[in-house]
Amino acid sequence: MIRILVVEDDPNLRRLMVDVLRDERYIPVEAQDAQQALDVLEESRIDLMITDIMMAGMDGFTLTQQLRDAGFDFPILMVTAKETAKDKHRGFIVGTDDYMVKPVDEEELVLRVKALLRRAKIASDRKISIGGVTLNYDSLTVSRASERVTLPQKEFMLLHKLLSYPDIIFTRMQLLEEVWGADTESTDHTVSVHIGRLRERFGNWPEFKIETVRGIGYKAVRHDEG
Repeated sequence: MIRILVVEDDPNLRRLMVDVLRDERYIPVEAQDAQQALDVLEESRIDLMITDIMMAGMDGFTLTQQLRDAGFDFPILMVTAKETAKDKHRGFIVGTDDYMVKPVDEEELVLRVKALLRRAKIASDRKISIGGVTLNYDSLTVSRASERVTLPQKEFMLLHKLLSYPDIIFTRMQLLEEVWGADTESTDHTVSVHIGRLRERFGNWPEFKIETVRGIGYKAVRHDEG
């Protein structure tokens, strides 16, 4: 599911936005200031960020600039009590994607979030179709015709990663960092074990195959015609 980071130092407003997002079936992640947001981003995958501008310590402009400089490309929505052309210009210059003014209108917040996700193609990319097979990121399922397999999260993420980049070779360490995180205590043997499980589940599905590239790692081969 889509994870949205809410960076807001007003606890009441932060709770309101979290509740609104949860009602829309997003996964909200809270941060009370910019430093806490940076800590979250070290540990978690985030699909979109909503941030206040005026916060103690690092403000929203600086936070956005740092994230863009570091290569984070998810959509950013700035929320502020100030409505001046100068502030909006500065926000767009440092890398925000949209801007809304307090007091927060709940319906407007949802509409802006959905628009940003559409623009970033996050919503549409949650499904992969290969011939008659569909991978659904939100439900962690792989299905075709009347068959539907629900995978453990890591197995699904591993398969999704490989099938998103067919014929691209990934080393075991690359896959370990992508799926388990850079700070994981697991070893590259964990990847091999999960690849083995995926092969057991889908070895007789002709639509795709996971191949071992000797001495390097793995790649997925797709047969979109089935």
